[in-house]
Amino acid sequence: MGIIGFIIVGLIAGFIARALVPGKDHMGVIATIILGIVGSFIGGFLGSLIQDGPADLTASGIIGSIIGAIIALLIWRQVGGRSRV
Repeated sequence: MGIIGFIIVGLIAGFIARALVPGKDHMGVIATIILGIVGSFIGGFLGSLIQDGPADLTASGIIGSIIGAIIALLIWRQVGGRSRV
């Protein structure tokens, strides 16, 4: 999959993850794409742990990308992605 494919899958996965996780996120399109791409690698890593393959950091399909993006979004919120006043 080329860079354009990663961007498209990242945008779709990031958008769906942001729609499924309740709460307001102040992210633009670029941050949503990055969220989806990071989620793809998290999903690929989790998939390799479930299967009998080595635990490599690889890209995953759209379902794994969405699950990984949800995990990444929840981690981002807990670490401090929100501004604290």
